Amino acid sequence: MEIIIEEISRGHKLLSRHKLDQPRVTIGRGYQNDIILTDPHVCAKHLNLEFNGESWLAHDEDTVNGSYLEKNKQSVNHHTINSGDIISLGKSQIRILFPDHPVEESLAFSPFESLINFMRHPMMLFTSILLFSMVAGVVFYLNKPVDVTFTQLLVPAIGMTLLFALWPLVIALISHLTKNDARVWNQLGVCFAFFNLMWLSDVIESILDFNFSANWPLAGFITLLPIALAFALFWLNCYIGFHMTAARRLTIAASLTTLLFGGSYLVQMSNKPDFSIHPQYNATIMTPGFLFTPSSNVDTFIHDSQGLFTRAQQAAKEK
Repeated sequence: MEIIIEEISRGHKLLSRHKLDQPRVTIGRGYQNDIILTDPHVCAKHLNLEFNGESWLAHDEDTVNGSYLEKNKQSVNHHTINSGDIISLGKSQIRILFPDHPVEESLAFSPFESLINFMRHPMMLFTSILLFSMVAGVVFYLNKPVDVTFTQLLVPAIGMTLLFALWPLVIALISHLTKNDARVWNQLGVCFAFFNLMWLSDVIESILDFNFSANWPLAGFITLLPIALAFALFWLNCYIGFHMTAARRLTIAASLTTLLFGGSYLVQMSNKPDFSIHPQYNATIMTPGFLFTPSSNVDTFIHDSQGLFTRAQQAAKEK
C-alpha cells in the first residue's frame, strides 16, 4: 500500500519526494491535504489517490484546470495508476512510484572527481587564488608606462581577482536555485586553476610569437588553446553544478564558448577599419633569453648577409 509521490518540474527535475503508507492521499493547494502544492492554478482540493485493495485509483475533484496524464493528455479521473505515471495539475507535475519501481544502475565516480576534490582543497585553492592575483599584478605593472608602488599594484590585482571570482559564484548560485548542490569551493578551485592555465597559454603564445613568424604552421593551434581551455572550464562548471546528460553538458559548454569568443571576435571586427595604411606591428619585447636558439653577433650577421647577396648575384648571372 505504500506509495511515493514526487513533485517534479516541467523538465522532470525532482523538487520534493514523499513516501506515504495510507489508503487515501489528497493533493491540492489547501493546507488540509497530504501533499500541498503552491501552484495558483491548482485547486484547494484537486486530486485524490485511493487504494482499493489491489491498485491505486486517481480521482479529480471536478477542478478548474483538471488533472491529466503527461504521456497522452487524457484525464486521470478514475484512472488506474501505474508506477512511473506523471500527472499534470495546473502548471505543476507529480510522478507516482511504487516501492518496487526499478532504479537505474549506480554510477561510478568519474575520474574528474579526484581532480575536482584536489582543486577544492583549502591549500590548493589559496595557492591558485594567490597565484592569479600575483600574475594580475604583474600584468598591470607591465602595462603601466610609469613606475607604480606595491600598494598601487595591490588594489587592481585584488579587484581583478574578485571580478573573476564572480563567475564561479554565479554558477554556484544558479545551481542552488535550481535545486542542485552548489559546491561553491569546488567551483572556485576549478575556475581559478583554469584561469591560471589561461595566463600560462598567453605566456606560451607570446614566446612563440617572439620566436616565429605569424604564418608559422602551429600558430593556429596555439590560438585554439585558450578556446579549448574555456570549453573545458564550462564543461566542468556544468559537471560540478548540475545534474544533466553528457550531450546537454557538451551543448551548453560549446554554446558558452562560442558566445564568449564569437562575441569578442565580432567586437574586434566592428572596431577594425576596412583599410589601414599603417603596417601591423607586434610590440612584444622580450630578452634574448626567451629565444629558442642563441642570436648571432654583428660580424657573423654581416658575413652571412654578404654571402647571401653573392649567391643571389651568381644565380642571376647564370640565368
